[in-house]
Parts: sequence; structure tokens; C-alpha cells
Amino acid sequence: QVQLVESGGGLVQAGGSLRLSCAASGSTLNINAMGWYRQAPGGQRELVAGIISGGTTNYSDSVKGRFTISRDNAKNIVYLQMNSLEPEDTAVYYCHANKKIWRGTWKDDPYWGQGTQVTVSS
Repeated sequence: QVQLVESGGGLVQAGGSLRLSCAASGSTLNINAMGWYRQAPGGQRELVAGIISGGTTNYSDSVKGRFTISRDNAKNIVYLQMNSLEPEDTAVYYCHANKKIWRGTWKDDPYWGQGTQVTVSS
């Protein structure tokens, strides 16, 4: 079992910055990818940024150049640095982890954090 706890959300004016943190604990062995998703009220949950164990990152086009995902492996924390925030970034942000488990073959075992609210005022 993996536990993911997000923090760092809040209210910020357009153009401001926030840094989200996601602390992973529990059975973190074989987590091969982590990422941040977000979901606006009534909207779809969408991938914002992801990072794999080797360090490769990917971003949604809407946040590329503004957001940066990173990992602190020693502390087992994933960060999302959000700069130049826009009202359209307002959403609940969820930390996600994918774990590979062996069930005769390798399977994906997804985990989600509880979410942290980010509100960007205009």
C-alpha cells in the first residue's frame, strides 16, 4: 500500500506561484512513475505533469513552460512548481503514483492522493 499526501495548495493571484508537494510513504518499492493531475469543478481529470523513475518528464501543453515537476528521491517527495499561474489553472490537484506489482505478470497499481485545492484569482 502506498500513501500519497499533497500539500501546498492555496489561493494566489494571477501571475503568482505555488509549489505543490506530494510525499509518498508505505510500500513505495517499484513505483515507476509519479505525476500530477488536476480536475476543475465539473471537468475532467487531466494530466498536468509526470515524471518517471529515470527522471524523464512530460507536461500538458497548457502548462508547459510554466510548471516544473521534480523529485527528491532521498525524501521521497514529488514537487510541482507552478509559475505564472492563470485563473484557468484553478482546480483540485491530485498526486498520482503508479506501482508495478507482480501477479504472475507485471500489473499497474495506481494510487492517488487526497487532492489539494489551487485557486487562482484574476
